[in-house]
Amino acid sequence: MRHAWQLREDPRTVGQARAVIRQELSALDLSSDLIDDAVLMVSELITNSLMYGDGPYELVLHVDAKEIMCVVVDSSPILPVPSPHDVGAEHGRGLRIVARLSDGFYGCHPQHYVTHPDLVGKATWFALPRRGTAANVVPLRAGN
Repeated sequence: MRHAWQLREDPRTVGQARAVIRQELSALDLSSDLIDDAVLMVSELITNSLMYGDGPYELVLHVDAKEIMCVVVDSSPILPVPSPHDVGAEHGRGLRIVARLSDGFYGCHPQHYVTHPDLVGKATWFALPRRGTAANVVPLRAGN
């Protein structure tokens, strides 16, 4: 199953995307913790795209028997980089949150848009197992 939504360049888009992902994942008999984690990570990825990326923007949800994958695509060629660890900083925790909640199953790569197949953008993504935790995952250390 794959769904794709165009996102507006508007701060309200983040809340709307959270609601859409929560609704889609709730229909799949997933744990509430997994849904909450996915919603938070989608929020972080969209916020980063709106703050540091360029439009057009889209959200893609892939679901198969083993995992869910959420992808946020924007047209900026600049790859996201985690900010230095600073507990007093107002921004800069988004990718750390995604890394921690996804057990390190996240990344960024070039990708064609689903909603605009003639365009290539930068896809920032995470994946979560539908049940349980990922096998053979090296846990992230505090401060990483």
